[in-house]
Amino acid sequence: MRKYWQIALVSAIGILPIAPIQANVNNGQSGKEQSARQGVQQLAQAGTSAKSNNRAESEGNSYKWSIKTPDQPIAPPNPNQYLYLDREYDWWEQPGTKSAAAPKPVSYHRRSNGYATNPDSDPPRYVRQLSEIGIEAFKNVDWLDIGLEHRTRYEMRHNDIRHVEGGYDNPFFLRHRAYLGIKRIIDPIRGAVEFQDSRVYNHKFPSTDQENNPYDLIQGYGELYFKNALGQDDRGQDTPARLRVGRMAYEVTDRRFIARNEWRNTTNSFEGFRLNLGKQDNPWELDLFGLQPVKRLQTEFDRRNDHLWFYGAIGTWRKWSDIVSIQPYYMGQTQAADANGRTDTSKLEREIHMPGFRVYGKVGDWFDYDASFNYQLGYQYDTLGALSGTNRFKHEKIDAHGYTIEAGRTFNSYAWKPRVSAFYGYASGDKDPNDNVNNRFDRFFGFARPWSADHYVIYENVKSPKIRFDLQPTQKFGIEAGYSWFWLASNKDRLFDTFDGNISVVNDPKLNRNKAGTWGDYAGGAFEGRLRYQLTPKVNTVLGYTHFTSGNFVQNAIGAAPTHIAQRSGNTDFLYFEVLISAF
Repeated sequence: MRKYWQIALVSAIGILPIAPIQANVNNGQSGKEQSARQGVQQLAQAGTSAKSNNRAESEGNSYKWSIKTPDQPIAPPNPNQYLYLDREYDWWEQPGTKSAAAPKPVSYHRRSNGYATNPDSDPPRYVRQLSEIGIEAFKNVDWLDIGLEHRTRYEMRHNDIRHVEGGYDNPFFLRHRAYLGIKRIIDPIRGAVEFQDSRVYNHKFPSTDQENNPYDLIQGYGELYFKNALGQDDRGQDTPARLRVGRMAYEVTDRRFIARNEWRNTTNSFEGFRLNLGKQDNPWELDLFGLQPVKRLQTEFDRRNDHLWFYGAIGTWRKWSDIVSIQPYYMGQTQAADANGRTDTSKLEREIHMPGFRVYGKVGDWFDYDASFNYQLGYQYDTLGALSGTNRFKHEKIDAHGYTIEAGRTFNSYAWKPRVSAFYGYASGDKDPNDNVNNRFDRFFGFARPWSADHYVIYENVKSPKIRFDLQPTQKFGIEAGYSWFWLASNKDRLFDTFDGNISVVNDPKLNRNKAGTWGDYAGGAFEGRLRYQLTPKVNTVLGYTHFTSGNFVQNAIGAAPTHIAQRSGNTDFLYFEVLISAF
């Protein structure tokens, strides 16, 4: 950790020469400059200001602080074209209007229209260059990134089956983030720090590391960035090389294996290295990483998990991105058994290898698609004899797979831009608990939502079709509704986050699995509706409701444990209201 704090100190020292200046605050709305995140195509659609063009030109001169004449007025930032980037509404994050004479895009990058499958930007969405915040004194400071964000969410849950107890729960979740990053001015050296404070109040259950993690560091890294280390692509764009070392929180591919988990009150982070060749705008990119996940500790500073290494290589080919973008990848993890682990899995020696691929794109104006396939192989072994019964000292082969496919169409010719989409996801479950093969698919560090809005289902032991309908009546107001069905891929394996089976502060009572397979395989279905409204470019709100109707597996699980689980129907209700505020 000493090295990481040294990196943070260097970043802080880099801003000390800036003398205090009497600021002339510009009252224009703040916006997010898109060229580093979305490419020139989105800039053209959004109507890029001259200010943005000046910033793009400054990229070509990494060691100069461009100076404008003192009497030149500062251009107000563009309004934020994005509504609420919780990555569950990617399909309508584009501007509401389209230029009739948009120039040919330079960037090869195209966003997926799949639901929640576009990674968060780097740096995160709430971050701005200091030159963009609308203060005259800072109009040329394009080498410093800053960001402040606050989120409050109220939840009302009734008979939540994540817990053995029933009744009402009305928690308030608060999350604060702060980001500071330095770039270009002392290239090739760059760095960033990001702090987060996550708390929960009025919660009737013990708080977990998914809800509570006060005042901690989620990013603190140093970086070597070489802008044109690999020359230029055929569209004249620099092809950089970048090496990061330290603590990182980021997302890749479709977010199903590495994600910040934006919905959750706490954030995934890792310590290690990440080497990127190429960038998002180039026709190809290679991402290599070797990381240890960070343990979220509620009462002390977070630290890395010394028992687990997560590593891989992700390639992206965008040469034909108007039709298809292709992402082949390999990910793996090696885990040493931890005698003090909270879960049975953490007490095992494990090794998992996962080759996979993802393709997404559009078929003309007919429909868009996003699909992936992943295969996992390896082994797990109870070397410590920490498990009980027939599992003690058990050695198992890992043989699992998962895939997703989504297709949809947005009717842009209509004023409300209706969209309809269909999704199917599958992840294998353990077919026989008594053999020496484990078929349960592992999601690694991917998101839980939007598999299940209630968080009952993740990318594990599931067969789930889903239909969605979305409307955008105005640029600031959106409506969506969907229905999901959940079957267990194996009725002898568990339903992940139910009946205290995923609570880090209590021991797993193992009430969410029936090894005999006599409870059935239908977990239930869920209706989800959401309304979101952008009050200002810096204030976004969401109102959501989900009703889960239990199936035979949940009903039988409740009936099988009358002394441990509060007896109820298994149906649940979930209402929430969320406010997200960005400072810039």
